[in-house]
Amino acid sequence: MDDETKYQIETVALAHYLPEQSDPAINRYVFAYVIRLLNIGNVAAQLISRHWIITDSGGHVQEIRGLGVVGNQPILNPGESFEYTSGCQLATPVGTMRGTYQMTAEDGVQFDAPVAEFLLSMPRMLH
Repeated sequence: MDDETKYQIETVALAHYLPEQSDPAINRYVFAYVIRLLNIGNVAAQLISRHWIITDSGGHVQEIRGLGVVGNQPILNPGESFEYTSGCQLATPVGTMRGTYQMTAEDGVQFDAPVAEFLLSMPRMLH
């Protein structure tokens, strides 16, 4: 078995705008996002840390690094998933997020689980 199929975490992201926490009059746009991680590999792996790159439509980039997610460093056995909700704030009504989770497999191998870029958008901003 090759390492490409041995160490695989599938990631799915879904974001939505939070109007009750946002205030467009002061350029405050708040978004919640749900991330689901699924171990489609053949070995258990633990999520150790995260690295996010958040870009607003004005070109401002925020980089966020930290241990775990929402206070957890979940261990995912093959076939298991973990889902959590978090949020971010932008100064523009549209932006993007992308990132990686740094994982450590039960055999000690470290690998990244990428999260493809996804859209953060206030409703009715895109045509």
